[in-house]
Amino acid sequence: MEQTLICLSVALVGGLLLSRLVKKLGLPAVTAYLVAGLLLGPFCIGALGIPGLGFNTAAQVSGLNIISQVALGFIAFAIGDEFRLEQLRSMGRRVIVVGIFQAVATTIVVDLALIALHFIRPDFISLPSAVTLGAIAAATAPAATLMVVRQYKADGPLTHLLLMVVAIDDAVGLVLFAASFGVASAMESGAVNVISVLVEPMAEILLSLLLGALSGFLLYRVEKYFHSRSKRLSISLGFVLLTAGLSMLKFEVGGVHLGFSLLLTCMMAGTVFCNISDFSEELMSRIDRWTAPLNVLFFVLSGAELDLGVLSQPLVLLVGVVYILFRSLGKYSGSYLSCTMTGCSDNIKKHLGITLLPQAGVSLGMALTAQTLSDGSMVRNVVLFSVLVYELVGPALTKRSLMAAGEIHPEGKTSARTSNPPVKPVELGQ
Repeated sequence: MEQTLICLSVALVGGLLLSRLVKKLGLPAVTAYLVAGLLLGPFCIGALGIPGLGFNTAAQVSGLNIISQVALGFIAFAIGDEFRLEQLRSMGRRVIVVGIFQAVATTIVVDLALIALHFIRPDFISLPSAVTLGAIAAATAPAATLMVVRQYKADGPLTHLLLMVVAIDDAVGLVLFAASFGVASAMESGAVNVISVLVEPMAEILLSLLLGALSGFLLYRVEKYFHSRSKRLSISLGFVLLTAGLSMLKFEVGGVHLGFSLLLTCMMAGTVFCNISDFSEELMSRIDRWTAPLNVLFFVLSGAELDLGVLSQPLVLLVGVVYILFRSLGKYSGSYLSCTMTGCSDNIKKHLGITLLPQAGVSLGMALTAQTLSDGSMVRNVVLFSVLVYELVGPALTKRSLMAAGEIHPEGKTSARTSNPPVKPVELGQ
């Protein structure tokens, strides 16, 4: 236990100290935390085997997975704050169209590229793996995006649309992956399982939304019995932890495997609570401050999980480069076209796609499921390589795009103790 505590303290302090260095390079703090995790991970300092100094093995990092899961729960709960009724009335249709269209477009573009690669060189990647990777490409990681938005106090039409799109991306990606993985499994086995392709993913989405809505409503009812800020904060933290814990449950009913999505459940809880509570804004601000160290540890641990061993596999690098290039093309073109269809401004059309590039936890979970394919190790390694690239580059690209859109003020003109000057409200179509 003492070694774990020392290791966590080194991770927290090391990540924060490195963030001061990358600030001079104009990079987001998220990048520093990820790099700190890489340095402390089992491929760098951790490989020295010094107890407490870094993470010595991948199993040691996995043993701290509860921290990552809790952090994701709070991140999703905070994103739920973006789905306020006044914003949904003006942006709801755009969010749904953009969220679905860009994800589907990305899947199609990556599928076409990898299927073409399969027919050119069948020994590089199998057809089932190509189809599965296309669906995994649709997933976007909300955590890095939210951290960049918070660090630079980004505000404006692009920021609001971005946070909403990455929130529903989990649901869209889940359906796309279930369908694609079902097709891939059918290619190998010769039988289509309708339950796993359609019933289970739709049930997971519905159950997640119901559990999240119930949790948000109960939080609101219980909060009314407390009046002090500290007690309301404590109750809120307890409910988010409870919601995150319940969302990890798995069970089976009549041969159908059921479960919940952590991100969707906690996001829905935050959405319901923030729409029915008259003191939600102050409480959310206090929760954000309380969870700041937890978020640092989340990204350091995420960096420590990145497998540098994939860099020594030329075949993985080749397929990974194709995957990254065409996923980026799919995200950008899909976002641009869907924003054009819904009448978004030029600012949003030009910059939204770049901010959707980060990819991490959800895609890794999908890759783990895909390992049951005959070529599943290729899928896992390609996703690991893409996560390594996107997590290190994505936050900086998100910051650059938000600055280009005029929703982040240049560094040196803001302070952590003050908010940015209010941005003049602009309609998405202007």
